[in-house]
Amino acid sequence: MRELALLFLRLGLTAFGGPAAHIALMKQEVVDRRGWLTHEEFLDLLGATNLLPGPNSTEMAIHIGWLRSRWPGLLVAGLCFILPAALLVALLAQLYVSFGSLPRTQGLVYAVKPVLIVVVAQAILSLVRPALKTPALHLLGAVGLILAFLGVDELALLFGCGALAGGMRFLARPRPAISSLVRLLAVALALILLPTALTRLLVAGEGTQPYSSSLLFAYFLKVGSVLYGSGYVLLAFLQSTLVERWHWLSEAQLLDAVAVGQVTPGPVLTTATFVGYLLGRGEGAALATLGIFLPSFLLVALSGPLVRRVRQSVLAGAFLDGVNVASLALMIAVAVELARAAVVDPPTVALALVGGLLIIGLRVNSAWVILAAAGLGFAVS
Repeated sequence: MRELALLFLRLGLTAFGGPAAHIALMKQEVVDRRGWLTHEEFLDLLGATNLLPGPNSTEMAIHIGWLRSRWPGLLVAGLCFILPAALLVALLAQLYVSFGSLPRTQGLVYAVKPVLIVVVAQAILSLVRPALKTPALHLLGAVGLILAFLGVDELALLFGCGALAGGMRFLARPRPAISSLVRLLAVALALILLPTALTRLLVAGEGTQPYSSSLLFAYFLKVGSVLYGSGYVLLAFLQSTLVERWHWLSEAQLLDAVAVGQVTPGPVLTTATFVGYLLGRGEGAALATLGIFLPSFLLVALSGPLVRRVRQSVLAGAFLDGVNVASLALMIAVAVELARAAVVDPPTVALALVGGLLIIGLRVNSAWVILAAAGLGFAVS
């Protein structure tokens, strides 16, 4: 338990770069260094996490904690990953309220991003072989990658690849049971439609609402229960409700909140902590943070015990294989976009090359390389 706590505290303090980078760092720690999970088990967790609403990297941390020590591990891993970022964001929010602007962090992010690309690329390369186990999955992966680059909806891609893989396995069985396929597709369809229906409920309605701490908590609890996708999806939710309908925030304040979530380590959804502090100071920050992350703990507690059972079923296991392939395709697409944004000039090319030499060539712990790059970027800026 102590090792679990220290690991996720360190990741919560050093894991810059968003979910793809966070997951790559976790893979390094729990698969490559500690051997807590095999590559295949890590992929299954990644696939299951992508099917759940909420922050992917946070749910991966909670899943790993659950597998290590059930409820105590679930709480320790999740809280240790979230709290460092939440406290840092609350501190930045306090400075923002006091001085009306954010500290300069552009140099830090500029230097860290090229190193994170190396970490993500290393994780992707090590997961390709466990994910693409058959020629059919190779073909499915190629199609999924093309669709990911074309911008097909993330949830539709995950469930579509899962349904195709399950269907191919169903047709290959000597005596396929149609009822099994129907049940599998019905569950998949329900999981697709339910978040969409809840999302419409969340953004429905007009008119302003006076601020209250209970309404703030309820709002972020709903967001955490239905949110799929990146921090930009969160931006759309907050823009439509907190800015346009309820008039609790200005657009400038919302953009600053999203910027803080992007440039601090740990979960990107600590944007909620910043928003909560602006609206209700310490109490608001705590309630918003609790609201947006609580569904992740509950969803993992409900789904965690099912992942290995799913793998034991031939048809459901094939569905999970398809989801894993789609997850890898989405991770590659995100990595390419991150690389385009991060490696933009000779200094960032040099940082990426040096990071690759240290992390891949010399096997230096990536956390130290990231901290060194962050310190260099902050000093130069």
